[in-house]
Amino acid sequence: MSTNVIRNFKYIAVLAALFMSTLSANVRAQTADQENVRGQIARVDAAAIEIKIANGRTLRLALADTTTLFSLTKASFTEVSFGTYVGAVAMKDDRYSPIVRDSLSWLHNAFELRIFDENLRGIALGHKKWDQPPGAIMAHGWVDDIEVRVLSIKYGPTEEEETDVEIPRGAPVHRMSLAEKSVLKTGAHIFAGVQKGADGKYTALFVLVGKDGLVPKL
Repeated sequence: MSTNVIRNFKYIAVLAALFMSTLSANVRAQTADQENVRGQIARVDAAAIEIKIANGRTLRLALADTTTLFSLTKASFTEVSFGTYVGAVAMKDDRYSPIVRDSLSWLHNAFELRIFDENLRGIALGHKKWDQPPGAIMAHGWVDDIEVRVLSIKYGPTEEEETDVEIPRGAPVHRMSLAEKSVLKTGAHIFAGVQKGADGKYTALFVLVGKDGLVPKL
């Protein structure tokens, strides 16, 4: 392999690392004062989208240059393997996990499994409380172990930094990808992280759009 080709590979790798570092930093910053919005797009223009939310109101979300767009498409549990980067919203069960390790771990039941494209590896890494349904958690990490339909979602080097999640056969499995503005279409279902300004107006930090009628289960 020539020196120029090697140099180009190294340059591309550095760009990719910088991109993911910036994206992950933006997501971490966004979650500090983020509000979550779920609904259906009623109108799209160059600067904003209008969303019909659960209580029947319409909410206008401004789109900034820093707003990140994602698409959600159908996927399959068979696409999951060791090392796959995934995310799940789940509820703690009263059972222990079947995955064997030095200490027992509680099992969680997932409402949805999300498989991330490789260029999104590392985004929103960790385990935290989630707002819907009450008592739920969200875990993002790489698959460290698999026992039938139970996944160990790992987000750190220790045994304490992993969450065991069972994916029921009826739970939807989706793929999450970066998207262009063309995914913002009237009628599409979305989940958005938003920030309320001092003027009372909302700006979208990121928007996750379900394609082909998919409804994000977040």
